[in-house]
Amino acid sequence: MQQIAEGTCFVDVEYLGNEYYIACAVLEGADGIALIDPGPAVSLPGLERGLAHGGYNLDDVTDLLLTHIHLDHAGGTGTLVKRNPNIRVYVHERGARHMINPERLLASAKRIYGDQMDAMWGEFLPVPEENVEVLTGGEELSSGGRALAVAYTPGHASHHVSYFDATTGIAYVGDTAGIRIANEPVTLPVTPPPDIDLEAWEESLQKIEAWSPERLFVTHFGADDNVAGTLDQLRTRLMQWSLYVRRGMQSGSPPEECTKAFIKWVVEDLEQNLSPDKVPVYQVSSMPEMSWHGLARYWRKKEEKA
Repeated sequence: MQQIAEGTCFVDVEYLGNEYYIACAVLEGADGIALIDPGPAVSLPGLERGLAHGGYNLDDVTDLLLTHIHLDHAGGTGTLVKRNPNIRVYVHERGARHMINPERLLASAKRIYGDQMDAMWGEFLPVPEENVEVLTGGEELSSGGRALAVAYTPGHASHHVSYFDATTGIAYVGDTAGIRIANEPVTLPVTPPPDIDLEAWEESLQKIEAWSPERLFVTHFGADDNVAGTLDQLRTRLMQWSLYVRRGMQSGSPPEECTKAFIKWVVEDLEQNLSPDKVPVYQVSSMPEMSWHGLARYWRKKEEKA
């Protein structure tokens, strides 16, 4: 475990044996620990190893705080609750029903990942309804030995929330602040289908800024000390990406060609601003192919409403 503030650490869950992909925050309280975004079931052994380094095991977990229900953030939740039935699971109301009955969520994911589903994510077990604490935003929680404010922060996902610990000044923002790996100089958005909403995303960023956080904690990956810089970069690239996708859609080129051109453009940007060893980490985490599809869906929905 890596400490980021007093009583606050994180674990690299070593997703598929790789570093810097998924960071699970650990809030240490007198009665146990709370985890924010535990990751998928396939990486739970890595989570357990990390907790063991801090002297903890799964019996010490009292709460799971989910920023949203995407598989890389929440996939292992049901497995953790099965192993420790006393765990409370905090999740936005739009995601709660899918944690209780994940059939539709898994069917949607399988259309994307196909026969790679199990290898990439592992099992996604349902969470008993009695373990689920439903959030809407605006709550004040007592979890992991501290008070946490909750804000509804859609844009990346319609079921996204963020948490703020005023004591440490850390805002736990899931994917709302994008990807910034280990304080590298690049921040990228993540824009997969089906819920991308750029107007809602901007409102969510303003909610986070209203907390005046001293640090951000992003699931991909870790603590981020440059709050203003990160959010400025995120806004800039969201605008650039969305306009690039829109121009491609308007060009009349086949979607496959537009997608390939977008991926090439994103990778070239990474190569100009990162060391070669970090480029593939960002590329996998940001999923540029999925990001093109998410932004294309956003533009199609806007056109339908016009």
